[in-house]
Amino acid sequence: MRVIMVMFDSLNRRFLEPYGCQETITPNFLRLAQKTVRFENSYAGSLPCIPARRELHTGRYNFLHRSWGPMEPFDDSMPGILRGHGIHSHLVSDHGHYWECGGATYHTQYTTWENIRGQEGDPWAPVVGGAEDADPNFAAFTEGLRSGLYRQNLANRTRVTGKDQYPLVKTFDQGLEFLRENEGKDSFFLQIESFSPHEPFMASGEFKAKYPGKTKGKKYEWPDYAPVKESAEEADEIKYSYFADLTMCDEQLGRLLDYMDEKNLWEDTMVIVNTDHGFLLGEHDWWGKNFMPDYEEISHIPLFIWDPRCGVKGEHRMALSQNIDLAPTILQYFGVPIPEDMRGKPLKNTIESDVPVRKYGIFGIHGGPVNITDGRYVYMRAVRTPEERVWEYTLMPAHMKNMFAAEELRETELEPPLAFTKGCPVMKIPVKTGYGRKLAHDV
Repeated sequence: MRVIMVMFDSLNRRFLEPYGCQETITPNFLRLAQKTVRFENSYAGSLPCIPARRELHTGRYNFLHRSWGPMEPFDDSMPGILRGHGIHSHLVSDHGHYWECGGATYHTQYTTWENIRGQEGDPWAPVVGGAEDADPNFAAFTEGLRSGLYRQNLANRTRVTGKDQYPLVKTFDQGLEFLRENEGKDSFFLQIESFSPHEPFMASGEFKAKYPGKTKGKKYEWPDYAPVKESAEEADEIKYSYFADLTMCDEQLGRLLDYMDEKNLWEDTMVIVNTDHGFLLGEHDWWGKNFMPDYEEISHIPLFIWDPRCGVKGEHRMALSQNIDLAPTILQYFGVPIPEDMRGKPLKNTIESDVPVRKYGIFGIHGGPVNITDGRYVYMRAVRTPEERVWEYTLMPAHMKNMFAAEELRETELEPPLAFTKGCPVMKIPVKTGYGRKLAHDV
């Protein structure tokens, strides 16, 4: 038995052909839908990137007690549990957040891992000054909050000289290499995780050419997380830059499907294609995620699963599912006990006959509105006032790229064990700023 999970970051459900989009070119996602069960009511849990990955490991919501941060000493990790039961888990990813302070305990849970360099602001290409001369529109990149990332990204692009050098392509290269190297072997979990189509929307020329006249250069590949201030033409170019990146992702997915067909892996290999969250491309007059309410475009996500035990394909399911369900689904598939602290539910019966696993799901970002959905309606509840206090509960005081500052820790209290901390007390650290706090009340 094997499981292959393909995870794309910021994969928008509404721009995939299987979900009814007619603006994009995604033939391999259509092909995937014919070979899997398509979930109509799959929702994110904890936002953004790394909080979502903690859920994929632990099968438990993250955002109610913790913002962006590492795995905790008391956490159950699905790939780590598999490793402990003699099932090889392998991660191939170009998602640079895994190798930052706030993510550096995730990849070590796998038996083996492969790190592909060069996405976003990955501190990779050592170009002094950040290759500002690489783009005549560089000044446009410095207007937002992430000018350092922009500068480093331009430096990284000096090493991308052809399609085969794109981190997205190299990620699938290594995922397919793992399958070829282990052909005929059993009992493994392979996670092929692509940072694309996360911004910046990097795509080689052949994919931009599929949307003639719509994409012209790097300037409109990286919208800031902010209200839309661009002209209609500029906003359109940003959207089509995403489409080109998405179509490039589609081609890479097709390479995996080709291999699955060639080797007939469908007989005994579960396939999951998923994402962490969506992304606003001008809807509600916003770009991005994190600072605005978690609209449907962010929270309502695509999910495809093939389970060879029941053999159902080409169908859709209406039952409500969430990312916390994936870890218990994978553990159950391998016959491995599911830890009591996992709050997600195995999706086997849902895949087979649309059996519900929950009436409601919650989602959100730490310090922001708490949202609840039944798959039809969403209720959003923000803090009562911007001054209302929020805390981090952790034993691993790290943010995305740095440890907690000393001044953040001076008011730390020791909190008695929480229900899932396995008897360990935790640090209770007051939060004064953060993604969710910025606009949680007044948007």
